[in-house]
Amino acid sequence: MMAMLMLRGYVHSEILADYRIRPEAAADKVPEKILDGGPVVDTRNGQATSLDVPKRKIVLTFDDGPDPRWTPEVLDVLKKHRAHAVFFITGTMASRYPDLVERMVREGHEIGLHTFNHPDLSYQTDKRVDWELTQNQLALAGAAGIRTSLFRPPYSSSADALDNASWPVTRFVGTRGYLTVFTTADSEDWRRPGVEEIIRNATPKGGQGAIVLMHDSGGDRQQTVQALDAYLPELQNKGYSFQSLTEALNAPSAHTPVGGLELWKGRAWVALVAASDDLTSVLVVGLAVIGFLVFGRFGLMLLLSALHTRRTRRRGFRWGPDAPVTEPVSVLVPAYNEAKCIENTVRSLMKSEHPIEILVVDDGSSDGTARIVENLALPGVRVVRQENAGKPAALNRGIANARHDLIVMMDGDTVFEPATVRELVQPFADPKVGAVAGNAKVGNKDTLIGAWQHIEYVMGFNLDRRMYDVLRCMPTIPGAVGAFRRSALDRVGGMSDDTLAEDTDITMAIHRDGWKVVYAEKARAWTEAPESVQQLWSQRYRWCYGTMQAIWKHRRAIVEKGPSGRFGRVGLPLVSLFMVVAPLLAPLIDLFLVYGLVFGPTDKTIAAWFGVLAVQAGCAAYAFVLDRERLTPLISLPLQQLLYRQLMYIVLLQSWITALTGGRLRWQKLRRKGQVAAPPGEAPAAVGGGAA
Repeated sequence: MMAMLMLRGYVHSEILADYRIRPEAAADKVPEKILDGGPVVDTRNGQATSLDVPKRKIVLTFDDGPDPRWTPEVLDVLKKHRAHAVFFITGTMASRYPDLVERMVREGHEIGLHTFNHPDLSYQTDKRVDWELTQNQLALAGAAGIRTSLFRPPYSSSADALDNASWPVTRFVGTRGYLTVFTTADSEDWRRPGVEEIIRNATPKGGQGAIVLMHDSGGDRQQTVQALDAYLPELQNKGYSFQSLTEALNAPSAHTPVGGLELWKGRAWVALVAASDDLTSVLVVGLAVIGFLVFGRFGLMLLLSALHTRRTRRRGFRWGPDAPVTEPVSVLVPAYNEAKCIENTVRSLMKSEHPIEILVVDDGSSDGTARIVENLALPGVRVVRQENAGKPAALNRGIANARHDLIVMMDGDTVFEPATVRELVQPFADPKVGAVAGNAKVGNKDTLIGAWQHIEYVMGFNLDRRMYDVLRCMPTIPGAVGAFRRSALDRVGGMSDDTLAEDTDITMAIHRDGWKVVYAEKARAWTEAPESVQQLWSQRYRWCYGTMQAIWKHRRAIVEKGPSGRFGRVGLPLVSLFMVVAPLLAPLIDLFLVYGLVFGPTDKTIAAWFGVLAVQAGCAAYAFVLDRERLTPLISLPLQQLLYRQLMYIVLLQSWITALTGGRLRWQKLRRKGQVAAPPGEAPAAVGGGAA
């Protein structure tokens, strides 16, 4: 994409363009016969001669085109009055509008080169001049299948204006086989002096022949078109004929057909330029879409999270008629090789302010996880062992062995606060609530990667959950802290291993069954986030791919009726847009950022980037205030946008590729270090003999 953007920048004179114009210099090194001669200068074969246009013949020349707006109108007027002209085209415009060049040739006009990027060639090296000519010929070959031997340098006028800076360029292009064509009459249409003034400037005196300069590009050419429509019949009635240069000089055509490799190279060039323009148009649309999604999501999060907070924090708020919920709860802890974390997890549960039973389901661990829990010999803690079958199977085994109707699920690397379970089950006071999402927070946030994930959890995940709660389409109950009614789980068939995001899968299934899914912000759980890039990649790759699988699995909800249809037509589109499409398109922001920094406009690009960053920082600060978190980690937000976000892009792209190619991603176990021993502010429990 960057290569195609650079190609577009090149043909739009955003890259390698040189806008310097050299002031007039001395002319003592220019031969007198050239200064006093005609407008056509021939420096081929090592000699310098000039030619003049015969009387009563006018060679109309148009510079800087072709232009999609004005060149067709100029051609129409020429065709109307049966006049021929010479168009000195730039390679940039010819590459972008090859059909107009082809029309010029088809209608009998002559083509000359006006360089590729329109620089003042007196500033350029011979190599750059050669490059400008070669690239211009390449564009001409691709557009019309010809080469030309006519050339006009940018910013030139009449031959007597040649000086010591421009004369070497004229001599050099002669060695490349070109006739240099200057002017004898400048219409000055570029100044837009009015139709009558243009005609007056373009009219030769005393029946002399002339090479007249006009423009079919570079600005508003309405006066040029109007003047041309009056100028042609007026001078034709006076006996003038309008011919191409070689017609006027009675010389062989300046055009030479090309074929073979040269022709195919030209066609390939024109095709690539068209593709780069089309791709850029698509990217700009994509950038507009991602801009709309990003700011739309920010707006929704801010508005709806404020509504959620106002509703749940108001004085006297009750989740339902049966509040408070005091019935006992079964807490399921699926564990696979969690020896470094499991004791911290279980001991945090033992401090619960709500009556619970604890079931640790050991999914075939090989590191003694089950033995550690058993050796703790804690009351109310049971261990269920099974052969390794995966997390969904472990959770289903726990559900089958649970004694209570309210079931809390957590990960084996997570610790709860004493009030977490109590706060997590209070929404079940509403009999319509089937599942509750808790507030998962990063416990190991002292590292840079941990701080970035902390920002992501607080800003993205928890603001998102407030938003989705208000919209009644919560997509995911986090595996680290979630609660379910047994009846809701039974009705949807329990946990499924159809996807790698079993938490998203079960949440969507519960929505489709007609249950409410809500967010309990006070039910905080502290989890150990990945501390290496490799571990983070593995986790997010599984999350992204699993979410795509869940969306695809529940796609029929879009056309169904009732609660399932509502979730399908509200929840699935939002999840798809905000969690899949938006992250996939988000790299366009960085792509255009790099392009703008390198090729400009740099100041506007930087201002736009900092503007977006300011919006993100505002949302992040609001989220941190809502969660009563210190704002210090937000110092790393700019670096997160430059580094961390790029990793997430690549993860999502890989997930897309896996999904589109039909790949099957296996569950990837993260290596834990047991660094989250207790919630912040609490002293970790002493390590017992069972964990030694």
